[in-house]
Amino acid sequence: MKIGVVSDTHTTSFSQLPDRIVSTLTEVDLIIHTGDFVARDVLDGLKRLGEVKAVQGNMDSEELKRILPEKELLVIEGKKVGIIHGWGSPHGIDDRVGGMFEDVDIIVYGHSHHSQNEVKNGILFFNPGQAKNSFGILTIGREVRGEIINL
Repeated sequence: MKIGVVSDTHTTSFSQLPDRIVSTLTEVDLIIHTGDFVARDVLDGLKRLGEVKAVQGNMDSEELKRILPEKELLVIEGKKVGIIHGWGSPHGIDDRVGGMFEDVDIIVYGHSHHSQNEVKNGILFFNPGQAKNSFGILTIGREVRGEIINL
């Protein structure tokens, strides 16, 4: 399964997303957004492209915080995927988000605006970075592969 991963879009309109992100997301099986949409129009626009799984971020509107969970756990192709926004300083954020899930194969998060595609203690920590600079593709099958795409 090919998954497009976006975070920290920080925009009030779907039309403000970079064209490369939008065109790539039309070609994936699932879209994951790890929060800080800021406005509902971004979520609605992504849903017009395909299936979306999303969590709330600290900068999201009260409306988004009412409709989106703080964290999500998915099973994709037999792999357990934890999704969370994150909080606090970029330093040590993978330890903080890692502590929010038990027995997962992948943790997808955002908040820090710094991309990460690194396996630690058998868990892939995947952060696509801030959407104005980068996004990510996760390919989940027999093996898991992450790719950060810089804009």
